[in-house]
Order: sequence, then C-alpha cells, then structure tokens
Amino acid sequence: MKNKIYRQELDKIAVYKPGRPIEEVKRLLGLKDVHKLASNEIANFPDYARKAVIEELKNINRYPQGDCFYLREILAKKLKVDKERLVFGNGSDEVIALALRALINKGDEVIVAYPTFLIYEIQAKVHSARVVRAPLKGLRYNLEEILSKINKRTKIIFIANPDNPTGTYLNQKEIEGFLKKVPANVLVYLDEAYFEFAPADFPKSINLLKKRKNIIVSRTFSKVYGLAGLRIGYGITSKELAGVLNRIRDPFNVNRFAQAAAITALKSDNFVKKVLLDTAREKKYLYRELDKAGLSFIKSATNFILIKFAKDAGKLSEYLLRRGIIIRELGGWGLKGFFRVTLGTHKENAKFVEALKKFLSQSGKVSGRTKK
Repeated sequence: MKNKIYRQELDKIAVYKPGRPIEEVKRLLGLKDVHKLASNEIANFPDYARKAVIEELKNINRYPQGDCFYLREILAKKLKVDKERLVFGNGSDEVIALALRALINKGDEVIVAYPTFLIYEIQAKVHSARVVRAPLKGLRYNLEEILSKINKRTKIIFIANPDNPTGTYLNQKEIEGFLKKVPANVLVYLDEAYFEFAPADFPKSINLLKKRKNIIVSRTFSKVYGLAGLRIGYGITSKELAGVLNRIRDPFNVNRFAQAAAITALKSDNFVKKVLLDTAREKKYLYRELDKAGLSFIKSATNFILIKFAKDAGKLSEYLLRRGIIIRELGGWGLKGFFRVTLGTHKENAKFVEALKKFLSQSGKVSGRTKK
C-alpha cells in the first residue's frame, strides 16, 4: 500500500509477545488455578510496598514528581554515585528506548547478540537503526564476534548481563577486557535486570562506568524487588549522557505508586534476602528434578532456567498450558526446541515437575543431557 501516513519500515517490526497473562489463560481455557512461570517475575509478594502504595492514593489527582527527587536521593546514596548520573524509566525498557532516541541517526548500526532479549532489536528498528547480530557461542555472548562487527557506523552495543533467555553471564575479567577494545565513540549498554541474582565474580559495573563515559548500566525494580506490575527501572551513566536522557524522556514517566514503592524497596533488605534464598533453594530443586528426567539445561545466574527439549517444546508448552502452567517456548527467540521456566513457589515448581514427567512418560522422548 502506497502513501501510508506512518513510516513504512515499521511494517517489518515484529510485535513483542510477552508471557501470557494469568487472567487470559483463565478466561480462554476456563481454568481456576493457573501458575505463571513464563515472565521471570518473582513468586514472593512484595507486601513491604503495600503501605506505601496505599498512602500514595491520597495524591492520585496530582502528577508525580517528574525528576523522582526522593527516589533519586536514596538510590544515589545506596549506589554511591552522583545523583546527576541517574535516569529513571517506566521499566528499564524505557531506558533502552531513551538511549536509542538520543544516539541513533538513520543508518547507524546497533550490535546485539543473537538470540538475546528481544527488545533491543525491536527498539533499534523503531529508531531507524540497522541491527547487526552476533551469534552466541555455546549459549554465551561471543565478545570477539561482537568486536569484529564494530565499524564507523556502530553506535550502541547491547549486552544483557546476566542474559535473557539463556541465564548465562559475563564476569569481571571478560567485561573489562572487552571494554578496553571498544572505541570511545561507541556506547556499551549493560542491561543488568537480573543483577541481584548474579554470582560473586559478576562485574562491578558501577566502578567501570565511573572510569568510562561510553557506558550505560540499567537495572530494574521488576525482578528481585517484585514490582513488575508498577513498571520502574533506572539507568546509570555519565552526567552528560544522563542529562541528555532526562531532557528527552517524557514528563512524569514514572508514576507516584512506582516511586513510593521503589523508595520502600531500597529499605527492604530482608525481603531481598528472602527472595534470593528462596530462588537458590528452588533452583537446586529444579536442577535435581531436571537431572532425574534426563533433560539438558543451562545452570543459571538468574531466577529462570533455560531447558532443551528437542522438537517437542511447543507441544510441551501447550500441554502445560491446558493444565494451568504457563512456560515460555523460545522458538520465536531463535532457540527452537528450548523453553524457559521461571522459578515459582515450591508448590508451583513441584506442579510443573509433575506435569513435565507425565508428558515425558506419555511421549516416551527425552532430550540429550548437556548441562553447562
């Protein structure tokens, strides 16, 4: 169709499909009991935020603070960074979009791993960037391959660390060595949504960005703090770039309830400790059960596990869905024959294991075993 009123290249952009909501599955399948293990949300309810959100209801007729003043003060102190280095977003996804909005001119290139978090590629195309893929090696980021693709048109390199959907991560030595080889005029975007779950040798990225101006580190309150439904994340970068991102973001982009809950989250160390303990315990449980089932999986630095399932991942996903268990089949991510399961409560994980075993016994098929 000629003479479209919108940009024609938008026709080629795939729609991001999130994990199916519990409400939708209940409605479509007529189920009363549904467990969502698809979107890497934590199973723990953030009761610590309840009072702060309820208290904020009295101000619902007023716009929120546009600069997240109080949250900015508390977070800067916690991270030991200048508050001018921070930019807040409607989820860390918005910080990704802001970086592209600030840096990309038509024809510029963005390097992404493949497969990795889909939003990088989708948003890069929305902002008229040319996307250059660097395939994973052994389901890990291939940093040498990424470096080989840098040229004069390269503007941003996106790195999910730990990665989604693989659950693998790059350590301090790997990131430091990589950064030394990246030109100063190329922005390295370190997406650390699962930072709190990562192992001890995870990069000290806050220290890295204090030394280099070409880095953004983004994190979120959606994962370990349990505020996925409120949509709030943040980026840390140079004062200069943070100033630009804050100028171009939408006014009042973080709502009152998200700001109030995030402030409380930063004071809720006991909640975070419980989430991490529960996650570690349930991860070990699922590792044991997957081992017993003879399934191949990736040991994860996050709150989810990537599992290989030959050619039956789609059938398994449908089988589980009809039994009220939502997982994430990853054919659309470029990982055909894999699925990702989020760690839920022990009851949810046990129900998943039981249904998985029934499917395996009925199909008589087991995937090869190659843990990493």
